Amino acid sequence: MIHSVKGMRDILPPSSAVWNQVETCARRIFKRFNYREIRTPILEETALFARSVGEETDIVSKEMYTFEDRDGSSLTLRPENTASVLRAYIEHRLDQQPGLQKLYYIGPMFRRERPQKGRYRQFFQIGAEAIGSDSPAVDGEVIEMVAAILREVGIEGFELLINSVGSKESRARYNEALREQLKDLAPRLCSDCRRRAETNPLRVLDCKVPEDQPIIEQLPSILEYLDAADREHFDRVREYLNDRSIPYTVQPRLVRGLDYYARTTFEITHDALGAQNAILGGGRYDGLAESLGSKVPAPGIGFSIGEDRLVMTVEQTGDAGGSGLDLYIAPMGDAALRHCTLLAGDIRKLDVSVEVGTERKLKRMLEIANKLAARFALIVGDDEIVTQSYSLKDMATGEQDTLTRQALLERLANSR
Repeated sequence: MIHSVKGMRDILPPSSAVWNQVETCARRIFKRFNYREIRTPILEETALFARSVGEETDIVSKEMYTFEDRDGSSLTLRPENTASVLRAYIEHRLDQQPGLQKLYYIGPMFRRERPQKGRYRQFFQIGAEAIGSDSPAVDGEVIEMVAAILREVGIEGFELLINSVGSKESRARYNEALREQLKDLAPRLCSDCRRRAETNPLRVLDCKVPEDQPIIEQLPSILEYLDAADREHFDRVREYLNDRSIPYTVQPRLVRGLDYYARTTFEITHDALGAQNAILGGGRYDGLAESLGSKVPAPGIGFSIGEDRLVMTVEQTGDAGGSGLDLYIAPMGDAALRHCTLLAGDIRKLDVSVEVGTERKLKRMLEIANKLAARFALIVGDDEIVTQSYSLKDMATGEQDTLTRQALLERLANSR
């Protein structure tokens, strides 16, 4: 027997209905904020991620699915999508279009990391990028949109963490301070952090090893090294969040795991997910477009929601409804079955979900209707065909009403 590849999985009903519900909610919020969908290839040139995400990040050094194509080029299954969106932005000269480019995406990403609760090697992200402005007002709106998506899918009780990692110049000063402090502390850290202390000290702050956290807490805060412009930008972002009554906690060691972040970074967590409790993260990436070859400055900010973990949270704490069947039709005999297939077609035009039974016994069909969580059942025999009147049963209350064909259609349409 052949099984799915380790770290990848099948998404089966009824869970798939929750996935559709979550994506529908996200698309609805994106439309309200005037974001349009972009679909990028799953495969990209490896250099795109090495240059944008960072050679010293765990994603590039350990987790990417990379292979040599037949022409000798190096290709990679996308581990994240911001770099791909920026590549498309530059390649197709979206900077020539009017206004801020507000783009969203929904799709699979790939990282060969250790599978754990809510984390898979093929995982799905819902994300967005706002490209073309460095205004802190855009940062505030992006975070407002993220909170709106979570509430739209029925999640409350989440926590927003924010920080500023400053400009390139501020980070350079902070990296030097970290490197100096880590000379004495690094030998007590994990092997990855000992390497990062030399190559990219900022990455030490992103360490997830529990034993390292008390040591990392001793390191200086990046907020102490922000220049005046960075401090003003961060202050204004917080003002916009305050204006929107969006609660947040400043987390000075929140740097995220990607090298392209600049200034605002943020993360949202939820207790329903346990120790690894992040649902989403994002931040500003001013300068990324230029590093990928853009001749025009294209400051931007974006985020990505781990859809696997979002769905898990909805299933545990939110409203994961909407997967039940609206109507189960139980035809009694072959003539009734032919009649019911045509009747079902008319009912489906009302955006009502319908299943027509093919079992021979009524008792068995009603059992199936119960298992499918049908709201209503319709029993159709020879008499119903002749009289064009139908017995509609409410499966929750057991009440039955006899309705004409037109009354039946109106009742089902109004029940949506």
